[in-house]
Amino acid sequence: MDLGQFEGRKRDHIRHALDSASQAHGLTGLDSVRLQHEALPDLDFEQVSLEAPCLGRPMPTPFYVAGMTAGHPEAPELNRRLAQACAERGWAMGVGSQRRQLDVTGEGDLDRWTEIRRQWPTLALFGNVGIAQVISTPVDRIRQLVEALEPQALCVHVNALQEALQPEGTPQFKGALPALERLCRSLEVPVVLKETGCGFSRSTLDRLRDVGLAAVDVSGLGGTHWGRIEGARAKDQPGGQLQYQASLTFGAWGIPTATAVTYAKQSLSSSVEIWASGGVRSGLDAAKLLSLGAVRVGYAKPVLEAALDSPDALQHWMKLQEFELKVALFCTGSRSPAELRQKGEKWQTSAS
Repeated sequence: MDLGQFEGRKRDHIRHALDSASQAHGLTGLDSVRLQHEALPDLDFEQVSLEAPCLGRPMPTPFYVAGMTAGHPEAPELNRRLAQACAERGWAMGVGSQRRQLDVTGEGDLDRWTEIRRQWPTLALFGNVGIAQVISTPVDRIRQLVEALEPQALCVHVNALQEALQPEGTPQFKGALPALERLCRSLEVPVVLKETGCGFSRSTLDRLRDVGLAAVDVSGLGGTHWGRIEGARAKDQPGGQLQYQASLTFGAWGIPTATAVTYAKQSLSSSVEIWASGGVRSGLDAAKLLSLGAVRVGYAKPVLEAALDSPDALQHWMKLQEFELKVALFCTGSRSPAELRQKGEKWQTSAS
């Protein structure tokens, strides 16, 4: 691994992820989801609880910060800020890609994550490796990574479009399904399969039914679009015009987040949790996804913007998401996210 190139790519990812041109605005499908207003909720606002279990563990909220920041010198301080806020507010947190840590040059990064684990031992952390690394790396090596971090789960991200358009990409996905199944059967922690902004089709979800996954994060179209990001990066690199021009063609590629959650509800067994991310911008968005069948909702770009602003801004933004979700629960007569999910099933049944 070229360490300088790797760190530069990670810096580029953060910079471009904050650019509005990298956002697939209005494509989540959430604008068409309407929650049913209850004019006479039979409860007091103070009775509304955001508590929602995560992979069998009680959690104060159904929220998590998607893994996104790692692999460059500025990341540790940002990750500490996020970790502290998540620990204090009862959010889960995904770590950034641990690809570098699978190489000997990544030992320093792992030390920083284990320091975060020691400082906030109750924080629900999710590890993060790519499917290409799962295919090419012995399970024992990935197990060492897991044992060092002690995460609640290991997320495996899939990003076919990004890898195909990335100048340094590794679009070698052959053998992904059996490699994923081996990992699920071999690790002592739950495995979560996560898209990165293009969602999952019903046929792909059908193929995942018996793999042994604990959860699927649909991460659908409508938020940060990594095809656009890699196209923007390629534009500035020698010989990158092919990838750049292709990224314009594929700038709206993917399955909307709301649609992907619906597909997951139809295809996955009830033992597999449905997590939803991809263009979530408010507590109301989160409530809509919960009503469609999600049990956990993730944020990326907006939480990154708040964290880069200041710790106070981050705390305020997180409180706002929680308050907006509580308002949505109250105005649907729901005492909890689980109750909203049950109501959503009835709404969808009656609508069909």
